[in-house]
Amino acid sequence: MSSKFIAPSILAADFANLQRDIEMVNNSDADWFHIDVMDGHFVPNISYGMPVISAIKKHATKPLDVHLMIEKPERYIEEFAKVGADIITVHYESTVHLHRTLRQIKDAGCKAGIVLNITTPLVVLEDILPECYMILLMSINPGFGGQKFEDITYKRVKNLRKMIDDQGLDVRIEVDGGVTDQNIQKLVDAGADTFVAGSHVFNSEDPTATIKTLRALANS
Repeated sequence: MSSKFIAPSILAADFANLQRDIEMVNNSDADWFHIDVMDGHFVPNISYGMPVISAIKKHATKPLDVHLMIEKPERYIEEFAKVGADIITVHYESTVHLHRTLRQIKDAGCKAGIVLNITTPLVVLEDILPECYMILLMSINPGFGGQKFEDITYKRVKNLRKMIDDQGLDVRIEVDGGVTDQNIQKLVDAGADTFVAGSHVFNSEDPTATIKTLRALANS
């Protein structure tokens, strides 16, 4: 895939001024909105659910990339699709019947993907890759924004890209956690093409300029 995508994480936005931040992303060089859903069980934090996603969808002009950090995500797939998810990714570690869940996502009209925690071996993806639009590799421990990027991610991205290429597939690799202008080019070199950026964007002095820089670096 030639085009590299930037997906600002709304978890890092100012929720007192959420519409303002949505409009900023709409008018920026970003490609997607990244929506982190946390349940306080699968990860030790709670974020937001359907009402907030529905409100974002009313104003968003770009696709919603919904990352479910929840136990048994299959219980809610149709609801997330109804409130506006365009892409839904579920953790390998969160569901027993992964193949069924991916089919469920696609049957609901969304693109489907799998998320792997840092210590989950890539080999678990070997037989399920053909069902995926995207694989999201966590580069931090999921649950909280603002964490330090884990360098093992470069090796994992490189090995995953080889696995995808060896099967002759067209699957995006997304990286989530600690992505900045200092490491995005190295991630591209390793084989990633989609990048979640939260704190680095929304805590910057000029989020629009920061998004522009990230996208330029990724596509250079």
